Amino acid sequence: MADPASYRPKEIPEDPGVYRFYNGKDKVIYVGKAKNLKNRLTTYFGSNLARKTHRMVNEAVRVDWTIVATELEALALEFSWIKQYQPTYNVQFKDDKSYPYLAISMQDEFPRIFITRKEKRPGLKYFGPYTNAWALRNTYEVLRKVFPVRSCSEGNFARAKRSKRQCLLGDIGKCAAPCVGWVTPEEHREIAVKLDAFMEKGMEDILPKLRSEMDLASEREEFERAARIRDQIESFEKAQRSTQGNLSDDLDGDFISIHEEGLHAAGSIFMVRRGSIKGSRSWIVDQERALEGDEQVASLFFSIYSQSAPTDIPSEIYLNREPIDQEALEAWLTNLRGAKVSIKVPQRGEKVELLQTVARNAHYALIQFLSKRATDAAVSGKALLEIEEQLELKRTPLRIECYDISNISGTSVVASMVVFEDGMAKKSEYRRFIIDTKEATDDTRAMHQVITRRMKRLLNDRAVDESDVAAIGGKLSKFSYPPQLIVVDGGAPQVAAAQRALDELGVTDVALCGLAKRLEEVWRPGESDPLILPRTSEGMYLLQRIRDEAHRFAITFHRSRRSKVMLESILDEIPQMGQARRAALLEQFGSVAALRKATLAQIAMTPGIGEKIAEIIFEYLQKSAHGSVAEIVNTQTGEITTATK
Repeated sequence: MADPASYRPKEIPEDPGVYRFYNGKDKVIYVGKAKNLKNRLTTYFGSNLARKTHRMVNEAVRVDWTIVATELEALALEFSWIKQYQPTYNVQFKDDKSYPYLAISMQDEFPRIFITRKEKRPGLKYFGPYTNAWALRNTYEVLRKVFPVRSCSEGNFARAKRSKRQCLLGDIGKCAAPCVGWVTPEEHREIAVKLDAFMEKGMEDILPKLRSEMDLASEREEFERAARIRDQIESFEKAQRSTQGNLSDDLDGDFISIHEEGLHAAGSIFMVRRGSIKGSRSWIVDQERALEGDEQVASLFFSIYSQSAPTDIPSEIYLNREPIDQEALEAWLTNLRGAKVSIKVPQRGEKVELLQTVARNAHYALIQFLSKRATDAAVSGKALLEIEEQLELKRTPLRIECYDISNISGTSVVASMVVFEDGMAKKSEYRRFIIDTKEATDDTRAMHQVITRRMKRLLNDRAVDESDVAAIGGKLSKFSYPPQLIVVDGGAPQVAAAQRALDELGVTDVALCGLAKRLEEVWRPGESDPLILPRTSEGMYLLQRIRDEAHRFAITFHRSRRSKVMLESILDEIPQMGQARRAALLEQFGSVAALRKATLAQIAMTPGIGEKIAEIIFEYLQKSAHGSVAEIVNTQTGEITTATK
């Protein structure tokens, strides 16, 4: 039995989706759905599991998932996969609570239509599953009226043939009554073939006809008949929406999205046939082997289709971005399939929405890959050794600290410090700094200030005798542990400012470098030219990850602080707002956005405000909303600017 901790995923999305547990033979042993994948999957790796759950989790060796847009899609996809894989631990879905199918016995002399929840049997054609059973029942009634194929059991059919008397369904027009010879076996089979064709193609042919009949009945003032036809149309449409995860019946093709992050990329595919997601899969794109000019798409297409059977390649493939070598790829796919294949990039509609869902799957596949890679001791060790060698350090940088500055035009300046030990993030030692803008008016001065403050704490803690700390039962500050390498987010100016701070304090045993965003150049103190690490270097990847984490941490802190500063600024402008009332509103709402969303009653409930002051605040916020300040974040550089709406 496997240890669940050995395959427990590190990063799990909080989206609805369907997940699969695999055993050592790569067989799916359990399929489940969740409104929130993270919350649900986390429960499988806790303690005090039920007996069967504990057995399943210990038998499994890995788990994956597929994100969908809605819970309804998760429900339909879960059942589809349960039927496909027949997982050992999903036997509970085989009882009367399983989802219904519409079945047609086309191999019988007199084909029969019926609803079933039982296991699939050869000789029957199934449509579904349907997640709304009542909608299927309504549709079933309409189908029997439009296509009067027999629906009775073999026993009732034989009894009617002996008695030569049709049942009630024949009398009310819901059966062609082949049992008493109203139609010949050939005529009855033709009706069944039309029903089969209708179920294959969808509602395109019958809905316009029903709408015409409804309009005609309304013109003749046959309102009861018009109402019945209207209900029939609604039943058809509801049944259509109730199956195949809310996708159109005519939706067919492979939907492929690529998500890129730094030097890494991942691709995902949803295989959609007649509006049903038949399967999904994700790949990490190997950049080293990718074709030039369109490396991600070409490499991903090769991974997907090079070993595919011709029948598995659809006539249409949808992408979330246009490939450069589209004609070449289409020709290659057409040759593999033996028929025309088109690559399309939809601009709107459900195809775009589906591609967005596929892109989210690619994103989380990449997160999982990078998370697993980051926790791989061998990879981390190789990265640290590469950094030591490339930067010509005196020792391996087992502890690395990275600093980033975040500000708006020199105001509300903050800094972040993140810590990586043995190549992995140590979030308990992350630190935030509020920069004194009287002394630091730009990024370089801010960097000088934060490095100075951090190193002063290090020197002060070094001066404390460890025996004195132990005598009083305490322990050294976390600032007491020196980094072997400091990384600053920036180029030569930021590195020079940080080095100046180290020199002023006499710190000589800490190495320093900077990582510039534009070309990912590594800058060292006193050097006029940057160091360029190979793109495929594990050391470069680790430096980028540390830098990006420092940037994320700084931006998060800056946004939270900026919200409070903006709220204080707005409150200062409102009449009759004293210090106590400002403090109460800050504590209650915390940000301008939260205060603007609050109702008059919610503001009035704040301690010390009351209805009269609440009305003043509410009216002021409404008037100032049209001239409020909008924040614009540059996604490439992370810089934040402001603009008046």
